[in-house]
Amino acid sequence: MTQPTVHEAPVPAPPGAGARRPGGASPSPRPPGLLRRALRFVTPGPSADAGGAALHRRWWLPWLWMTPALVGATVFGVFPFLNTVVVSFTDAKPLGGAYNLVGLDNYRRMLGDPDFWLATRNSLLYALFVVPLMVLLPLLLAILVEKNLPGIGFFRSAFYTPVLASSVVVGLSWQWLLSDQGLVNTWLQQAHLIREAIPFLSDSWLILLSAMGLTLWKGLGWYMIFYLAALGNVPKELHEAAAVDGAGAVRRFWHITVPGVRQSMMLVGTLTGIGSLRVFTEIYMLGGSTGGPGGADRTLPFYIRDVGLDPLTGNAGYGAAVSVALFALTLGLTLLAQRLTKEDEA
Repeated sequence: MTQPTVHEAPVPAPPGAGARRPGGASPSPRPPGLLRRALRFVTPGPSADAGGAALHRRWWLPWLWMTPALVGATVFGVFPFLNTVVVSFTDAKPLGGAYNLVGLDNYRRMLGDPDFWLATRNSLLYALFVVPLMVLLPLLLAILVEKNLPGIGFFRSAFYTPVLASSVVVGLSWQWLLSDQGLVNTWLQQAHLIREAIPFLSDSWLILLSAMGLTLWKGLGWYMIFYLAALGNVPKELHEAAAVDGAGAVRRFWHITVPGVRQSMMLVGTLTGIGSLRVFTEIYMLGGSTGGPGGADRTLPFYIRDVGLDPLTGNAGYGAAVSVALFALTLGLTLLAQRLTKEDEA
């Protein structure tokens, strides 16, 4: 039996699609101009399978929103860095004026300068002492204040308060506490624990250790917030299961908490290391404008200020060379931290 043939209805053509020019010729699309073809080649538009707003988005719209940030980064970041590199090959003065190209003389002077190596040693010691403690202590503090106990908000605010205070105000407070007639020495003497005042602000090593303590005290609350956010992502079920299996608090800390916040620990270590190499205010407030007795506690930023920014004896070219060395040291530390992070993820 023959089945009837089903005829599909023709799909109507869009308006104007079948229009012909006078004379029967089909209209040909207008070729794009040379400028438009070049822009399409450099910045192609959305792909054929794009949908939604992407079909109507102009290629220059993301760049328009990024322009303020790019201009700010160029003016205040890229240009000063390139200018510092260029100045490091000159004998420019802090107040400007004529200068001459000296090639690598500033770098040769830097490598043979014992004051530069002393400042480098202080900066590295600062980082080696502060970074491990700043990675571990805020984590322990975050574990203490993580639980929702009555009044725990007060302690969180109290631990975070030093972060809000100015570095100068905190430095003045510590200067008052650690002076020979300060609260610490007075209390120790009244408790008959010491006979003479401890020279916190006159001994070079004690100044450096006191500045490290100031950095730790001021940064604990800030990095505590980092760890509080990371601890919220550690599954509570793991701690409960480990506790059921008989694991104590210490084992749960090392085998559950630490692996769960390892990425945050790497981030805190990197930020703290960079900040330790750039420390200036703590040394200035506790050691004075000379950076301790005879400049023995000067860090690299402190040394850059002394040799490069002094209006009478400063050499901006040499200071720029030391700044480039500080940048290289900071970059090396950052790359090392990234490498350790990648190895940990692998």
